[in-house]
Amino acid sequence: MNGDRIEKLQQSSGILGKSDKIKEIIETIDQVARTDITILIYGESGTGKELVANAIHRHSLRKHQPLIKVNCGAIPAGILESELFGHVKGSFTGAVEDRKGYFETANRGTIFLDEIGEMPLETQVKLLRVLELGEFLPVGGSEVRKVDVRVIAATNKELTEEIEKGTFRKDLYYRIKTITINLPPLRKHPEDIPQLVEKFALDFANRNGIVFKGFSPSAMNMLREYAWPGNVRELKNFVESMIVLQKGEVITSAMVEKRLLGERHGLSSPNLPMRMSKSVDQAERELILQQLMLMRQELREIHETVAGKVTTLAYPLRNLEVVPSQRVIEAEKEIEEPEMSEAVENEVINSAALGKVTLAEVEKELIQRTLKKFNYHKRQTAQALQISERTLYRKINEYGL
Repeated sequence: MNGDRIEKLQQSSGILGKSDKIKEIIETIDQVARTDITILIYGESGTGKELVANAIHRHSLRKHQPLIKVNCGAIPAGILESELFGHVKGSFTGAVEDRKGYFETANRGTIFLDEIGEMPLETQVKLLRVLELGEFLPVGGSEVRKVDVRVIAATNKELTEEIEKGTFRKDLYYRIKTITINLPPLRKHPEDIPQLVEKFALDFANRNGIVFKGFSPSAMNMLREYAWPGNVRELKNFVESMIVLQKGEVITSAMVEKRLLGERHGLSSPNLPMRMSKSVDQAERELILQQLMLMRQELREIHETVAGKVTTLAYPLRNLEVVPSQRVIEAEKEIEEPEMSEAVENEVINSAALGKVTLAEVEKELIQRTLKKFNYHKRQTAQALQISERTLYRKINEYGL
């Protein structure tokens, strides 16, 4: 595959990068796109699995037919089967008419099953039948329906581990992994970060009419060294936030460090980058804890300005069973905390000075931010917060989220 063809495919697909890993992915897309072979895309959250699925469909023989995208983790298990395969009138309460599922809608086109590792076992059986025979039964139906659909699946889970746990079928795994495309986490190809930053920054600045003067060399080096547990998605959000916060300024390493790790609450440059030995989940939890610490110090400074003294923020939140890393624990020890009176125990800061900011409000904010970080994926949010899914659902209802 020559260089011009790689460049053309990259331009049309939006997959950025000049590293060998990215070039290998582009070559694989070119090799498999014009076939009907089933594809499994593996990669951590935020690595661009949907971009790859789009590129495969756009360069396939089915490009003029629908590409239907389904996030299996975002649809409740009880209705996923109906969403995929449709239902007939009267098959369950509320089924007032026949309804096509995603597979029928995607007929002659492509269906992208994101987070397939979240699919219930009973639905996996039906999916296997579609892959092998091209047929299925709608929920409540007795008439077999035929479809011609290409399946592209994606996951951020190790499906072999899910097989050992009994949550994923071995026969389905071998059926969907005919070709596997592994997307590397951003920390594995940091040489692509400057190109990604430039693209994200210019697009965002032009779209919003903001003057962008660039990142300093030291700031760019810091971005290259950072672990980026949220991968390309996190990098994009970070770049856009820096452009908004530092309008018209050259973005320096001090600005980057302050935004990434919260310089003001004691986490300084020796902690950059994050240790690469950390798992993704550990790194993500640490980022959340760091943001809590930053919020805490900002509230202290506001209070000090208004009231002339520091009032303690009750931390950690009582309903979130988060265990801070040793680094965060050491940072906390540097902050002297006077004892709280019973009257202000449930307030973040002195209500006489700034009004009531309760622990419940801080907890609500943390849950909102974490839900947004994981695209409102409940299981991943609960894991990051180290609480049960049942507790998370209760909190969502309690706070009206």
